[in-house]
Amino acid sequence: MTTNSESNQNTVPVREMIEEKKKSRNLSSVTEKLVPTILFLFAMISILTTIGIIWTLFSETVEFFKRVSMTEFFTGTELNPLSQNPDFGILPLLNGTIMSSVIAMLVAGPIGIMAAIYLSEYASDRVRRVLKPMLEVLAGVPTIVYGFFAFTFVTPIIRSIWPEVGATNILSPGIVMGIMIIPMIASLSEDAMSSVPNSIREGAFALGATRLESTFKVVIPAALSGIIASFILGISRAIGETMIVTIASGSSKNFTFDLTQSMQTMTAYIVEVAGGEAPAGSTIYFSLYAVAMTLFVFTLIMNLLARYVSRKFREEY
Repeated sequence: MTTNSESNQNTVPVREMIEEKKKSRNLSSVTEKLVPTILFLFAMISILTTIGIIWTLFSETVEFFKRVSMTEFFTGTELNPLSQNPDFGILPLLNGTIMSSVIAMLVAGPIGIMAAIYLSEYASDRVRRVLKPMLEVLAGVPTIVYGFFAFTFVTPIIRSIWPEVGATNILSPGIVMGIMIIPMIASLSEDAMSSVPNSIREGAFALGATRLESTFKVVIPAALSGIIASFILGISRAIGETMIVTIASGSSKNFTFDLTQSMQTMTAYIVEVAGGEAPAGSTIYFSLYAVAMTLFVFTLIMNLLARYVSRKFREEY
């Protein structure tokens, strides 16, 4: 009898352990089923946000084109939204956006690629660890600071050299935007060149190439997809820049190629209209969304082009 009672006492803890294991398994199975759903919902946030943005822009843009013809909007050279007979041609804004972006890339392109070459091919590890973070600090400066820097520092210097330049012009913000984009181009290009295997460089050296020849004839062609992608992303960044051109370029809606004159970009126009000048439901109010939709399409094309270039010319090592 004593033996049976002892066996019964030993059986009870075993049963409890089995029950606890079953409960833990059930809990883990529920967790395994629940966690993917939660993660899926988090992953969908960005997609749903993008869909919401596109729907908002599209619906309001359709309302604008019910009042203004697409031909007038995309081919008109006059933009006078507040006049008695308003004109809504987007070409002055496109012209200002493209010109400021071209100036920015003329500044950022050469400086960024040369900085990337130095960091990747010439700088020691110690120098690279110091210079690269210092260079990337420029990317953390607020754009409104760049805007006041362009207006109060760069513009007076340009006017002292070139008196014909106006107090607000497209040249000064274009130059400062280029300075702002340098870290992006330099960092991405340096990453692309650093990913090229050292065996390729050593092969070039073994054939008698100098470091400069190896850089321009071997490393850069091998990293070309990443370099081109960095340039395209830099252009996209310049197109979408707002505060620098708003502060330093002015609000004159001139359709001109004169760098000394004030121009307005698409982003600056959006800031102006959204500042309270346009009553809700008016044509000028809906023009804000039409310009924003055009800007969205521009940046989308640039990002898709960067992805295409990266995949098309990507080198596998």
